[in-house]
Amino acid sequence: MADAKVIPFDDDRSRSGSASRPARRRTGAGSGGGRGDGSTAPVSALPGGRLPESPSSLSDGVEGAQDPQQPQEEAVGGVGAPADAGGGWDRRIAGGLAFLRRRVTGDYEVDEFGYDKELTDQVLMSALRPLADKYFRVEVKGIENIPSDGGALIVANHSGTLPLDGLMLQVAVHDNHPAERHLRLLAADLVFHLPVVNELARKAGHTLACAEDAQRLLELGEIVGVMPEGFKGIGKPFGDRYKLQRFGRGGFVSTALRAGAPIVPCSIVGAEEIYPMIGNAKTLARLLGFPYFPITPTFPWLGPLGAVPLPTKWTIQFGEPIPTDGYPPEAAEDPMLMFNLTDQVREQIQHTLYKLLVQRRSVFF
Repeated sequence: MADAKVIPFDDDRSRSGSASRPARRRTGAGSGGGRGDGSTAPVSALPGGRLPESPSSLSDGVEGAQDPQQPQEEAVGGVGAPADAGGGWDRRIAGGLAFLRRRVTGDYEVDEFGYDKELTDQVLMSALRPLADKYFRVEVKGIENIPSDGGALIVANHSGTLPLDGLMLQVAVHDNHPAERHLRLLAADLVFHLPVVNELARKAGHTLACAEDAQRLLELGEIVGVMPEGFKGIGKPFGDRYKLQRFGRGGFVSTALRAGAPIVPCSIVGAEEIYPMIGNAKTLARLLGFPYFPITPTFPWLGPLGAVPLPTKWTIQFGEPIPTDGYPPEAAEDPMLMFNLTDQVREQIQHTLYKLLVQRRSVFF
């Protein structure tokens, strides 16, 4: 009987019994898969483009090694992705707790007008942003006409029965301007007489619509917003939509001239239809101390549901700025100049409104 031939246990031939099955090669030095002359045999890629896994690569993976041909996204995914996501949530929770601690301890800053930048950015803007982005789908044009630094006066039309257009304008400036500038709106006296609304308006950076406050903000280099139509614009009937009312006596022009700040005309389309005002209960308005009491197709007939605005499509366009720094200091006292500049701003806003209305496909799309 011939001597029995001993077959090593780790030989590939003992696993399948087929001599045609290719052996798996190791890439590490000193492995048994090398050539007889001591050099390492070349490893060819599979048809899928990736090298076959080897035991050494699996063991090295425990130490964080990565296949050089493996995409970076695959390396980040898997076990690492949930860790990164968890780290993001951890940071958010930590930031929220730190914010609450500062609010409780009073360790935050407000300016001389009561403006709370941290609260505005972290809370108020976050609450208004879904309304602007998802509900009204505000489209912003001409944001480059707002200067990156220094003061400027934005003059816009006013409409919508409730002053949501001012809030959407504030979000549009902050979220679309490259410098993320904050808009400081000039509000009517009624805003600061209402409980809760008064405090929120101050915290959001709004101030009383008076020449002294407006000039002070412009001299501090802030972006100031004014809607000269006032209650005449926001409370006009639906039949007069997009027809600008009188712009007052041009006080905003005088303020811009004194501060040497440019005037940026702004046209807002879409706000007129959120609460179509078909009537005005004047007697009830006088009893409540309001300038008007709106009657719409849904309010007050549907109760609280009637206060939900219609989801119209908005467009906000900023026009070319009108410079005022070239006028002499006494120009602010020239009534003819103020009348001409006021009329110029008004006509530019009205013309842009008509142009946007012609381009609009639908009230809701």
